[in-house]
Amino acid sequence: MITSRALWSVAPGRCELREERLPPPAPGQALVRALATGISRGTERLVLAGRVPASQRAAMRCPLQAGDFPFPVKYGYSAVGIVEDGPAELRGQRVFVLHPHQDRFLAPVAMCVPVPDAVPDARAVLAANMETAVNVLWDARPLAGERALVIGAGVVGLLVAALLARMPGMEVVVCDIDPRRRGVAEALGARFAAPEDAPADRDLVIHASADPSGLRRALELCAFEARIVEASWYGDREASLPLGEAFHAKRLQIVSTQVGAVAPAMRGRRTHGQRMALALALLADPRLDALAGPVTRFEDLPETMPRLLNPPPGEPAPLCPVVAYGR
Repeated sequence: MITSRALWSVAPGRCELREERLPPPAPGQALVRALATGISRGTERLVLAGRVPASQRAAMRCPLQAGDFPFPVKYGYSAVGIVEDGPAELRGQRVFVLHPHQDRFLAPVAMCVPVPDAVPDARAVLAANMETAVNVLWDARPLAGERALVIGAGVVGLLVAALLARMPGMEVVVCDIDPRRRGVAEALGARFAAPEDAPADRDLVIHASADPSGLRRALELCAFEARIVEASWYGDREASLPLGEAFHAKRLQIVSTQVGAVAPAMRGRRTHGQRMALALALLADPRLDALAGPVTRFEDLPETMPRLLNPPPGEPAPLCPVVAYGR
C-alpha cells in the first residue's frame, strides 16, 4: 500500500490535508505522482464556500472527486504528473488528469492524457481551462472577420480571447474592471478596454466575468442579431437581465456553454479525450505562461488556498495559481 495526501474542503473557508492508502494499480489503472496542479479559482471558490446548489451537485461532480457537496469533499480537476506504475506504454510519461489536489493517486488509464514535450508542467495545468475555452468556441461558432468582445479577463476569458485572435480578420477586445489585465490581454493579441470604454456593435460576445452586471453590459454592446455565449457559472446566485429593452428588437441570442458535454458543433465527431488532447496541444504557446501562477507548495495549501481564492481588498487576484509538489 502507498500512502498519499490529498486536499479536502471540510467547512466553509477551511481545508486540510488528509492521508490516504492506495492499493496497487488494478488493470486499466495508472499510479501517478503529481508534479503540479492548477487551482480553478471560480469553481473552487464556490466549492470551498459550500455554495454548490443542491440541484447542481450531481452535475458539478468532478470525474475523480471523493466525498460529497457541500462537505467534506476532495475537489479539483487540473493535475499534471508522472506515471509511476501502470501500462508499459505510459510508464514514465507526463500526463494530464482531471484529478483533485493529491500527491499520488490512481486514475483510469483512459483519463491519462500525455502532455506534449513543448508544454511545461506549470502551463500544462491550464489544460482544463483550455478545454473549456475550446468548447466555448465550438458553441460560439465564430466567423472570420467578426467583431468579438470577451467580458471577463480571467483564465477562461483570456484563453478564449487568445484563440479568437488567431482567426483571420477577427477583431478581439477584452473587457475587465481590473486594468492590470491589459498587458496579458494585449500580449495574447487582443485589445483591452474598461467596461465603460468597451466598443459597441459586437457580433459575438463571450461573457466570462461571473458577474451578472457583465452579462447586462454584454446586452448593451451587441450588434443586430449578435450572439452572447454565457461561459460564467453563478453557483447559487441569480442573474437578472433587462430583456424588455433592445433584446427582442435586436434579435439577440444568449447561448449557454459548459464543458461537461462536447458542444453540439463537434459532438459525435470528437470525444472528450480528443478535445483534451487538442487543448494540451494548443498550450504550446509560451505567451500563456503569464496565466499560470503564483506557485504555492502542496504542503502549504490548507493555509494558502483561502487567500488565493479570496484575496484581501486591494491585493491582485491571481489567474491560475499553481500547486508544486516535491519530487
